[in-house]
Amino acid sequence: MKLDILALAAHPDDVELSCSGTLLKAILNGKKAGIVDFTRGELGTRGTPEIRQQEANKSAEILGLSARENLGFRDGFFKNDEEHQLEVIKMIRKYQPEIVLANAFDDRHSDHGRASQLSKEACFLSGLKNIKTEIDGVEQAAWRPKVVYHYIQSIPTQPDFVVDVSEVWEKKIASIRAFASQFFDPNSNEANTYISSPEFMKMVEARAIHYGHEIGVQYGEGFNVERMTGVGDVFDLL
Repeated sequence: MKLDILALAAHPDDVELSCSGTLLKAILNGKKAGIVDFTRGELGTRGTPEIRQQEANKSAEILGLSARENLGFRDGFFKNDEEHQLEVIKMIRKYQPEIVLANAFDDRHSDHGRASQLSKEACFLSGLKNIKTEIDGVEQAAWRPKVVYHYIQSIPTQPDFVVDVSEVWEKKIASIRAFASQFFDPNSNEANTYISSPEFMKMVEARAIHYGHEIGVQYGEGFNVERMTGVGDVFDLL
């Protein structure tokens, strides 16, 4: 299945927190979107990998994704090396996205920056025909996405561009809430974490309001780029 846009993420819920509104907008406009999670989040303090998978599946339904996969890399210990790059390349070639969304360049969680580099390098290498990959015994054709955009995570940065997600905000929040084991629950007996406090969800909304304010809308999601972003016409810019 060819996708228009593919989000790559170190952990289940990275995409929901950072750029699920952008995926929802794409789907609303008739595009096909998917997510590939690198790890099962097994080092997370709350919940279990099995619970996280159920939550990821629920979120995928809320978002209306055409595909969601988990590569089963080791949470906290995966590397940006040939072995892991080849697995990501297989996903890029399988779904042939025009746009890839990847983790933040650098962030509070070391997995995020490492996943960012892994995604970026895999996107380039995926376009080299002399790198051979196959799925179920069938050799894959080379494919390179047109662009890679990096979503913003815990560490606030100045976005290079902002996507208006106002009309899909409530559904974005529902996709985050699908990961019920990870976020604030007054009835939970599990240990408190950085993301399980009620203040964390307030921060998510406050940042979206801030980015939205920068472009004159209610809610926005920000992205950073390494390469210059071009447009075909000045009227493509808000």
